[in-house]
Amino acid sequence: MGSTLSRAAAFAAAALCLVTTVSATSQAGAAACGTTNVALNRPATASSTENGGTPASAAVDGNAGSRWSSQFSDPQWLQVDLGSTQQVCRVSLAWEGAYGKAFQVQVSDTAAANSWRDVYSTTTSTSGTQSLDVSGSGRYVRVYGTQRGTGYGYSLWELGVYATTPDTPGVTPTDPRNPDFGPNVYVYGPGSSQSEIQSRLDSISAQMKTNQFGPQRHAVLFKPGSYNADVNLRFYTQIVGLGLMPDDVNINGHIRVEADWLQQGNDPNNLGNATQNFWRGAENLSVTLPANQIERWAVSQATAYRRMHLRGQAHLWNGYDGWASGGLIVDSKIDGVTVSGSQQQFLTRNSNLAGGWSGSVWNMVFAGTQGAPANNFPNPSHTTVDTSPVTREKPYLYFDNSGEYRVFVPALRQNSRGTSWENGNPGSSVSLADFFIVKPGTPAATINAALTQGKHLLLTPGIHQLDDTIRVTRPNTIVLGLGLATLTPTTGKAALTTSDVDGVKLAGFLVDAGVQNSPVLLEIGDSTTNSHASNPTSLHDVYLRVGGSQAGKATMSMRVNSRNTIIDHTWVWRADHGEGVSWTANPGQNGVVVNGDDVIAYGLFVEHYQQHNLIWNGNGGRVYLYQNELPYDPPNQAAWMNGSKRGWAGYKVADTVTTHQAFGVGVYAFNQADPSIVTDNGFEAPNRSGVRFTHLVAVSLGGVGTIANVINGIGGQADLANQVRYVVNYP
Repeated sequence: MGSTLSRAAAFAAAALCLVTTVSATSQAGAAACGTTNVALNRPATASSTENGGTPASAAVDGNAGSRWSSQFSDPQWLQVDLGSTQQVCRVSLAWEGAYGKAFQVQVSDTAAANSWRDVYSTTTSTSGTQSLDVSGSGRYVRVYGTQRGTGYGYSLWELGVYATTPDTPGVTPTDPRNPDFGPNVYVYGPGSSQSEIQSRLDSISAQMKTNQFGPQRHAVLFKPGSYNADVNLRFYTQIVGLGLMPDDVNINGHIRVEADWLQQGNDPNNLGNATQNFWRGAENLSVTLPANQIERWAVSQATAYRRMHLRGQAHLWNGYDGWASGGLIVDSKIDGVTVSGSQQQFLTRNSNLAGGWSGSVWNMVFAGTQGAPANNFPNPSHTTVDTSPVTREKPYLYFDNSGEYRVFVPALRQNSRGTSWENGNPGSSVSLADFFIVKPGTPAATINAALTQGKHLLLTPGIHQLDDTIRVTRPNTIVLGLGLATLTPTTGKAALTTSDVDGVKLAGFLVDAGVQNSPVLLEIGDSTTNSHASNPTSLHDVYLRVGGSQAGKATMSMRVNSRNTIIDHTWVWRADHGEGVSWTANPGQNGVVVNGDDVIAYGLFVEHYQQHNLIWNGNGGRVYLYQNELPYDPPNQAAWMNGSKRGWAGYKVADTVTTHQAFGVGVYAFNQADPSIVTDNGFEAPNRSGVRFTHLVAVSLGGVGTIANVINGIGGQADLANQVRYVVNYP
């Protein structure tokens, strides 16, 4: 366009000045104009571009040195999608030398041709920077130029859009050096009293030992340093290291889970049952065991051993005759041998089993893991995949050298093997100042106002009663829970939804259905149209529950619409025990429904729903370990019918799907209410070459109930006489 470097630099400086000035505008009173640019990094389109170096996105990237420019004709326009309808109160324009003399600022709900409404109009504009007070609501904002001020096109360094902030005084800033995490988070540093730390750990352990459905939640955080501690990890408790790397925090002692409270079989003295050791986790720590001792990690669903370094052996059951049923080791290094014992199924992903692995029951699955056993099925039952196709590790809180709390977001990896941190630690970090800390009792309106202002969310431990849905509409938003923070909808709405945007990260919380039925509890994306391959949404240790703590109700627990979503460990559970549990008291039709293409799930545990537990409608899906128990409580065969079919397959791939892969998958039956009930197929899927299952198992638990076929009428009957049936490959 003939612009000199000096002129470009001058306009860039002016644009930066404008952005700084607008961002400093104060808020006062109700309906104040917000200080956050809600157009920042939102999807932008334009009528034209001058060349490949001046795309529409450059006008909303926050970089005062990049710009959008159009072709040299009239009219031209630039528009931005805010992701949701917002009350727009100010628009800032940082023009390059090629400016618009006559233009309108317009808003629209749909961006359809006849839907635009003017909120500002001029025919005498000049170049430079402008801050325009406007009033209008819409999801889309457009600058529509009708007369250029020069012979060139229209050229904007930055377009800023600012929305009205509701009267929500609860959206308070977060001090990243001294944040208020609330009463259920305990932070310790190297100078803390070792006896005080141990006393607190023992107190929490005693309170939570059998507290399976209580409201108490706890997170214990350790700043970088070395500690002597014995952590006996119980329900709704999370132990977290605040280092950037796992070895920055070392526990000399144990972080263990014991099977020592739940009766197994008929012997009241046999308390080795780990099948209800749920809802807990250890993250981002190293553990140095005492000499000649092992680490007990006797767990079942909804437990994560994540980003850990264990200097010693790990045993995944009680060490004698106790049962255990699921769990996850991910992004971790274990120096000694890992012994699975009675574990029925288990996922180890992107880890370093430096001491090797011993044992199997129905399916031990390994993806992208060094030191994993060789692929073999069914005796031993080891499903080993050399690399994980697409991964992003869970975001985590850390305490940096300057004394500031930050959240680290590990980078996306392709075809990866081993941990994310042993050979570098790629990713980026976000100051806790950019987070809104959500405490139990914070209104949903305040949470959504914080999201509208561009904040991320940190959910503190406790029960968060929600009278409205938490709506995540901005790309790259992080929602991070501590201490199994629990979201409970109270008015029959979803607990949380996301728009179909890039890079949302949801991590570390439980969604617990309310007593008023929710059509869906958690929904990812409102469209299946857009590819997010370069920056997918990801879910990490996000659990869902219907019943158990109360007579919860939800037609569907989780629906995934956004393409390329990564599900990194979930347990989606219609309760089979606890409060408010019966065929009619805690209804739940489906656990997980996947509509988006190219969705990947690592560690997908879904249980006890009243129709298909999992329905996969999208193409290109990949699943690494699936574990399902069919419902225990159908009162009779008539109640467990899918038309003329006996029962509902636990894993259903839609007939329209042409490509799908699954590795290490199991469906189990335990028809406690009526042992004569038969389910025709554990799995149902189209019989075509692009739909492939590797290592399937169907189990009749104790011979109570029957699965007539593993998949599509083949594999044999699992019943009292033959309780376990395997299929190596299908088709």
